[in-house]
Amino acid sequence: MSLAGKGAVAIWHDIAAEGRDAFYAWHGREHMPERAAIPGFVRGRRYVAVDGVPEFFNLYETRTVDVLTGVDYLARLNSPTPWTAATVRHFRNVSRSVCVVAHSEGDGDGGLVATWRYDVPDEAAEAHRTRASRRLIALARETDVAAVHLLVADTQGSAIETAEKRARADVTLIPRWIVAVEGWGDADRFGAFARKFAADALFADASAAPAWAVYRLQNTRDAPRDD
Repeated sequence: MSLAGKGAVAIWHDIAAEGRDAFYAWHGREHMPERAAIPGFVRGRRYVAVDGVPEFFNLYETRTVDVLTGVDYLARLNSPTPWTAATVRHFRNVSRSVCVVAHSEGDGDGGLVATWRYDVPDEAAEAHRTRASRRLIALARETDVAAVHLLVADTQGSAIETAEKRARADVTLIPRWIVAVEGWGDADRFGAFARKFAADALFADASAAPAWAVYRLQNTRDAPRDD
């Protein structure tokens, strides 16, 4: 299926060994429920790497990209709970992008997802967005592909300084362009596809080869229903 809204926040990171147990407990019991309860958030998903790095990929879907620079979300980012502050200091190799969903379609949610992070020169951005969307329309019809997504970072929104960001011990990178493909087939075959797709013509406009990885779904959380 397509993503549930027009906005998304995509986060990749590792966790220091000494913080791993605390991370799993915090993320499942506090963090994902907390995020899903913010007005405008629709769903959160956490994945773990089966091929590539960093180890974790988190995807939160929102009704619009404005939710991610709005007062409710920023209030939470600027008032981290004690558990949050204690856990995020173990984050390493963090990349985080507040994104507009430029294209999204599919026939289901996959238990696997491959991501490619890359940059495109500003002068090529509009044409690249069109070409990438066309390529993903074709890719969505492949046998092992459940859904395809093109995310474009709001670089200003992604760079907003918050108390939670300052609590992390690591510098946060902002991927400007993201392709995410969900898969529902064999993990080894999907991994081979991801490695090969990194050289696809879709990335011909990229400033450098995309950073890619394949992830398996670990946890998901939907927003509370109004009824």
